[in-house]
Amino acid sequence: MSTHTRNIDAALTSYLRSIGEPEHPALAALRTRTRGHRLGKMAIAPEQAALLAWLARLMQAERYLEIGVFTGYSSTAVALALPPHGQISACDINVSFTDIARQSWHEAGVADKITLHLQPALLTLDELIDNGASGSYDMAFIDADKPPTPQYYERCLQLVRRGGLIAIDNILLGGRVMQPADADSPPSLKILQNFNAALPQDPRIIPITLPVGDGLTLLLKK
Repeated sequence: MSTHTRNIDAALTSYLRSIGEPEHPALAALRTRTRGHRLGKMAIAPEQAALLAWLARLMQAERYLEIGVFTGYSSTAVALALPPHGQISACDINVSFTDIARQSWHEAGVADKITLHLQPALLTLDELIDNGASGSYDMAFIDADKPPTPQYYERCLQLVRRGGLIAIDNILLGGRVMQPADADSPPSLKILQNFNAALPQDPRIIPITLPVGDGLTLLLKK
């Protein structure tokens, strides 16, 4: 969870953002609104959302799956990048956070592209699979609670088409992922360490991890 890329100072962050695509007014307003929230540090970094939106355009994505909405920065950014008929399935359990997201979707004019599922994400993902949505999504983004990450990943592998993309945020855990897990470590640390270590041997995907935000893993489904 990071509002900017780790180990890059504020001046360089500002410069890099200034030479990219200008931030949409609805996204800028949402970033300001979220900054004042007591859990504002959970927001995705703007450069991460910009990369996801850029990839969506590159892939000519039409269907996008998001696990973990928070206040809606990434879903708004990607919805703006999708074509008019594009659709997003957004999964979260927090009404107060997603009420802010809904406001952003309306301000950006993309609310009609987004279906919000307010229940545990694994339930939604299983329902989508049971309803025949396997292989129908171009992209999926996992940015939610860390312990179920392997379960989210397996469901997304079913739901994303061949040649599609799965993105996973916060794989660095603020740098803790490189530290040995011990008895006092949260379960999420060892789970994510094992998950990250297994990706290069997974024959179903081509992985790359970028030092953007708190670490962004991109997985191309073969």
